Amino acid sequence: MAASTSLVPVAVTAAAMPGLSVNADFSDLREIKKQLLLIAGLTRERGLLHSSKWSAELAFSLPALPLADLQPPPPVTEEDAQDMDAYTLAKAYFDVKEYDRAAHFLHGCNSKKAYFLYMYSRYLSGEKKKDDETVDSLGPLEKGQVKNEALRELRVELSKKHQARELDGFGLYLYGVVLRKLDLVKEAIDVFVEATHVLPLHWGAWLELCNLITDKEMLKFLSLPDTWMKEFFLAHIYTELQLIEEALQKYQNLIDVGFSKSSYIVSQIAVAYHNIRDIDKALSIFNELRKQDPYRIENMDTFSNLLYVRSMKSELSYLAHNLCEIDKYRVETCCVIGNYYSLRSQHEKAALYFQRALKLNPRYLGAWTLMGHEYMEMKNTSAAIQAYRHAIEVNKRDYRAWYGLGQTYEILKMPFYCLYYYRRAHQLRPNDSRMLVALGECYEKLNQLVEAKKCYWRAYAVGDVEKMALVKLAKLHEQLTESEQAAQCYIKYIQDIYSCGEIVEHLEESTAFRYLAQYYFKCKLWDEASTCAQKCCAFNDTREEGKALLRQILQLRNQGETPTTEMPAPFFLPASLSANNTPTRRVSPLNLSSVTP
Repeated sequence: MAASTSLVPVAVTAAAMPGLSVNADFSDLREIKKQLLLIAGLTRERGLLHSSKWSAELAFSLPALPLADLQPPPPVTEEDAQDMDAYTLAKAYFDVKEYDRAAHFLHGCNSKKAYFLYMYSRYLSGEKKKDDETVDSLGPLEKGQVKNEALRELRVELSKKHQARELDGFGLYLYGVVLRKLDLVKEAIDVFVEATHVLPLHWGAWLELCNLITDKEMLKFLSLPDTWMKEFFLAHIYTELQLIEEALQKYQNLIDVGFSKSSYIVSQIAVAYHNIRDIDKALSIFNELRKQDPYRIENMDTFSNLLYVRSMKSELSYLAHNLCEIDKYRVETCCVIGNYYSLRSQHEKAALYFQRALKLNPRYLGAWTLMGHEYMEMKNTSAAIQAYRHAIEVNKRDYRAWYGLGQTYEILKMPFYCLYYYRRAHQLRPNDSRMLVALGECYEKLNQLVEAKKCYWRAYAVGDVEKMALVKLAKLHEQLTESEQAAQCYIKYIQDIYSCGEIVEHLEESTAFRYLAQYYFKCKLWDEASTCAQKCCAFNDTREEGKALLRQILQLRNQGETPTTEMPAPFFLPASLSANNTPTRRVSPLNLSSVTP
């Protein structure tokens, strides 16, 4: 990606926005507020409403400016004055979504602002026609087949302007969007980098760039402007790349320098905690955010995912009703309602609402992934595969879609396919134990047992969420008649589930005690075997075996059989499982006196 280090034309940079200079750091918050208010106005004039809203929300979180410090409007050029009437009329048409009409009246205008609105109107007209055709003729799973017919013409015209260095920051942003839509990713990255140099305050360009970066290595090779906006970009891209510790540190720094009241930053922190499955922390932050900004809809679908995971039906129902009252035709609202019906096991209704969300926005990532989950619940694997593939088309960094594809192909008993998809999910979430356990199961089915062992051990080492990695590793050792290692894994499993302090039903607990009772019995460690056998009696599936083993131990003791004082083998994990700098752990025989539910 070395080619992405774009050289920014100096002439364009200097002439991009007269009187607009951007601070390198956060030393002068008053100046930053002026810049945010200015860019909010400039983006609003050009119909870039999401960037305008982002800038306005950020400006609102900073202290109010006194009258003397308020920024005067940008100077009007001769070209602006000539195009004023046409621009004013066209902007009115643009605001009511009459894009073709707006473009018609702007044809031939020379000012930068009018030219941008002319090109942007043509782009949005093409997008609107594409969406209308999609909704009329096709289901949501075929949306990718319809194209925006205006893109190629726009690319030709914008390319000529770009070569002549006549595009300002907004023009470069639009050119980058057109290139991205045409799947010219490398060229799009170069243009977006150039746009951030020419107009660093425009959040839309940073966000588009963020969507094209797939890993940290790509990020290193980008030549980005050294401004305070870069910090917001880095925090956002770290969250997207699942580099959550770095992202949280960036957001904390932004709070410390003066953005503590920013609802955007608070919501991003909540999303970051959601991504690392710190559900309690994320729920707490979202609840606080709802108190501060009760009519906010952004990120509420993520909030609903958390409520779904915790099976909080009443809270999810309240959220769905509340968002319906605010705006029932927002993508996030449809996803929240879909999650509500999914939690109630009404999967057909849930899928219907996710389809509605995709009619509103075919590129909404969360809806594709959630719809894939619903099709999985309905055992419609072909539709699930299509949905997950569309999610990956929208964002290749969505580990949930890769993981979902792996699960789908696992159901179809195609282990080589699911191995590929689980690997991709693991690359995106290297410290997520669920991906590692899934990979281990795949390797096990393919009889690649050494790799399976590594995956299960690694899953345990990174913090096993579902407490299953050690059991699976123990069973693998059982298959290979590696009794000492199997016993060691079961010992650690028992210690872990009782040391966590939670009273949770673990299905494999009885399996662990049964194996350890038999293992200690073979080693003639009567006390340990007896204690494990007694534990077996507490479970329905192992009660009879536990009683039988206790009778055998009692009989052998009565016959004067002496217990062994030493273990038959040292309790070390094999060196092959210590790959990837995973620490080798020494585990002593199980001290069952402290293991009480």
